[in-house]
This record gives sequence, structure tokens and C-alpha cells, in this order.
Amino acid sequence: MDFELRVAREKLEREQRAGKERAKAKRERERRAKAEAVRQRDAIEAAQRSKRLDAARAQIEAEHRMEESMLLGKGVIFYRTLEAIPFNGFGDKIKLPPSCFQELSDQGALDKGPMYFRLSLVDESVPSVSDATNEGEHRATHSGVLEFTAREGSVELPSHVWSNLLSGVSLDVPLVEVRYVSLPKGTYAKLQPDGMGFSDIPNHKAVLETTLRRHATLSQGDIITVSYGELNYKLRVLETKPASSVSVLETDIEVDIEGHDSAQESSRNQPVLAPLVIGKVEEGIVEEGTFNYYKFSVEAAMIDEVASGRMNIEVKIEADAGDGDTNVYLSRHPLIFPTQHRHEWSSHEMGSKVLTVRPKDPSLVAGTYSIGVFGFKGVTKYHISVAFKDNVKQKIGGHATVSSPIDMESVECRNCKHFISSQTILLHEAYCLRHNVLCRHNGCGVVLRKEEAANHVHCNKCGQAFQQGQIEKHMKVFHEPVHCPCGVILEKEQMIEHQSSTCPLRLIMCRFCGDMVQAGSTPADARDRLRGLFEHESICGSRTAPCDSCGRAIMLKEMDIHVIAVHQKS
Repeated sequence: MDFELRVAREKLEREQRAGKERAKAKRERERRAKAEAVRQRDAIEAAQRSKRLDAARAQIEAEHRMEESMLLGKGVIFYRTLEAIPFNGFGDKIKLPPSCFQELSDQGALDKGPMYFRLSLVDESVPSVSDATNEGEHRATHSGVLEFTAREGSVELPSHVWSNLLSGVSLDVPLVEVRYVSLPKGTYAKLQPDGMGFSDIPNHKAVLETTLRRHATLSQGDIITVSYGELNYKLRVLETKPASSVSVLETDIEVDIEGHDSAQESSRNQPVLAPLVIGKVEEGIVEEGTFNYYKFSVEAAMIDEVASGRMNIEVKIEADAGDGDTNVYLSRHPLIFPTQHRHEWSSHEMGSKVLTVRPKDPSLVAGTYSIGVFGFKGVTKYHISVAFKDNVKQKIGGHATVSSPIDMESVECRNCKHFISSQTILLHEAYCLRHNVLCRHNGCGVVLRKEEAANHVHCNKCGQAFQQGQIEKHMKVFHEPVHCPCGVILEKEQMIEHQSSTCPLRLIMCRFCGDMVQAGSTPADARDRLRGLFEHESICGSRTAPCDSCGRAIMLKEMDIHVIAVHQKS
């Protein structure tokens, strides 16, 4: 009986424990369900609060952008996000889609004068809500507008704008925000060359002025590229007044050019002119295929001395012993960096050499001259100097040599072809046949010692005579085809003629702006070709200026015709 009671009691206890555990599990499930419901309710409320806050921020941002656009655009509200596409253009004027023209025209932007735009890179990695706070960290620049012919949804950027806004950006399709702004007319700008050599350009401020004609704006931090012939100089805009971004259209702006910062790394490939003092020797080392450049100035008084024949200008190169060899090229400004094919004087002798400027040379004028020492072979250590040397002539009181009358009985030597007196012809021929040999090359006829004859050779292209060791250099310098940057391939002499008279990349002085610029190709306008204008002059002469007599705006290239046709009688 006790056993049955104990079994029943244990069964009851088990059932009670199981009931308690089920009740406890139920209470835990209910507690967890309530907690999950509370968490979900809190999450929904938080999401709704965040959505309301985002909407409020977006509304505030839109209002802020609207106010900013109204302020910057002086009543014109225009901003778009467009895909950036590069195009080969000069200056800072961009191309916009035709729809932008319609939108700007509807708001009266065309009546407010030149249009300016602020361009900023859209960083898609930053949420749009925080764009306003990070705006100062984004890249930005300013530009004018060239035309409204771009594809819809895109903006075409010239190289200047592209390099300042998107340099180093690796995005496949960069997005740019284009915003219409109003810029004040600039009164002052400070620029700094990003390297040495810009101050060597003759009248470099005028060259900079020509570059700025292609620009509509200047912004602090931008880099402007100034081209002079084949050389490009980069200048950083340090300061502009009265604002950090200004307009440079139809305004007189004062420009200061600050000296190159020596702490900055200069452009490795940019040549620099080292000053030479007349009469002072300088040391130098030049590697094969590279140039070292120097400059020196000649006063008008010394030019008169040279022109009169009393003095010569000598450029002397003394090469140290070694396997290296150099060539020397000399030019006068505006050609500031002479090369193998662009120079006015040259010397290609082996070893040490002296380059003498002739007194009657028409290119000899007062001013600055440039020397280019070219490493023809190996590494050459040398000493260079420029000096004025007296042109030594026959001393006063000296006796002039008087040529003896021709012996009527002279006989031609069968070996050297010289005429010798008949009394000594046998003795002369015996000696001449034993020791001398005549060069049989057509047009040469020089008499050589037999031991020297093997060292006497002629160029098989031009026929010029050289020693055996000089012919290789002559062939490489004068007869090896060279490439002109314009694409023409010629030998040296033809290349010099090409680059001085027909090459579109040669420098000329524009008759309208007075700057040294690339000539360009033949003008498209037949009238400009008849006037003898180059491509640059055809474009530059299309600018207008008021006539001094009647005040009408006349193209510069038409001004002489206008004066003759309209004001000749007056």
C-alpha cells in the first residue's frame, strides 16, 4: 500500500513541476513577445522620426540652395548635375546642352551680360544631406560658357577646367554640379609659376595677357597653363580681388607675378636659362641627348663695336678629356631655347670649340642671347665662357706680302696639278710623287701626305671633306632624318628651313597683339591669305577695336581698309 501511495505522490509531483514549467515558459514567451512588440514599435517610431528629420533637412537644404542660388545668381536660379566630358578647347569656357539655354533665357540671364558658372565635383560617396557641410572640401572652379551644343545630360569641359576640377579623379562618369553665379570684375590677381623659367620669356606679362584673353574667370587655387612655342608653364592663382573668384572680361586687372618658391619641386623637364657674365668661366656637365642652357646680354655699345669689325663675340667651350662630345647652338630672343634645328649660329666640331659671331651678321642686335650646350655623346664636363675679342688685323708699318709674277715657263705637276717653275719641276715631281697624293673626289683636289690620305674621307651625300673620325658625327647631325613636332620628317638643313619659314609651330610676332605666338596653319579665309596673315593673326585680327576717327567697332585686320575707304579725305 505504501508503495502505491509513494508512486502516486511522485507522479503528482512530476505533473505539478511540469505544469509550473509550462506556465513559466508561457510567461517568458509572453514577456518576449511584449518586448519584441515594444522594440518594433520603437523602431517604427525611430524610422518615422528619422524620415521626418530627413524631410525637414531636405527642405531646409532646398531652401538654403534656393536662397544661395538667388544670392549668387542675382535672381537667376540655375543648377544642374551633369556628366562631365572633356573636349579639346582653350581657356575656361564650357559647352552646355540646349535645354540649359532655354532655362537661362526664360529667367533673363542673357540680359545680365556674360554668364558665369560655378562647377563643383559631386562626390557620390557622401550623402546628399551633408553636401552643404562638406562643400568647402569639394573641388570647385568657375567658368564661362562657349556654346549650348553639348549632348543633353552632359557638360563638355576644356582642358583647363578638366585639369583643375577632375585631375586625379578615377571615376568612369564624373558628375559635376553646374550652378549659375554672378562674379565681380577683377581688379587684382597674384600668380606664382609652378617651376622655374617663366621669367626667362621675353615680355612674359604680355604672353600671360594673351593667355588670359581666352579666359572668362579666375579663381584662387586654379592653375593656368601659359604656352610659349612648344613650352608650357603652369602658374597658380594665389590671390584675386575683390573676391576669391572674379571675372576677367572687359576689365583692366593688375597682375603680380610672384617669384618661384624654391621649396616646391620644379618641373624636371622644363629647361631653365642660367645667367652668364661676359668674361667669366662657368663649369657644367651635360649628359647625352640633353641640353644645358645659358643666357647673356649684349649692350648696344658693344654691338656697335662688333658691327664695325673691331671686335668679335666668341662663345668658347673647353671640354675635359674623355669620350664625351658636345654641340653648341646660339640664338637671340625671342627664341630663348635653341635646339638642333632652331638656332641662328652653331658649332659641331669635335672636342673643344669656339663659336664666333661674325660682325656683318644681320641677326646681330643688342639684347639677350641664349646658348644651348647639347650632349652629343656620353657625359661631357666642360667650361663655358663668352667674351669680346679684338679682331686682330695687320699691324701698322708691317710689310704686305707681294705675290711674285707668274712664271711664263711654269709647268703643271703631273701629281698635284700645281704649276711649278720649269727649272725645278723635275725635282718637285720626284718629291711629290714619293710623298704626296691628290684627292680624286670630284670638286676636292686637295693635296695630302700619303700617310694622311687614308684619314681623308668625303660624305657620300653632300661631298664635304672630313677626317675619318668626324664623318660619323657629320652623318648623324646633318643627314639623319629628324621629326618635327608638326609631323614633317626632314634632314637637318631642310628642317632648319622648314622650322624657320613653313612650320605651323614656329614662333612669329603677331602684328595685332605684339606677342610671340605659334604661326599656325594657312588661314581658312581667302582674304586673310591674300593679306599674308598667319592662322593666329587671322583669329587675333578678328577682334574689334574702336576707330580713332569715328569710334565705330572695326576688326583689327580691317582697320587699314576702313581708314582708307572712310577717312582718307579727312
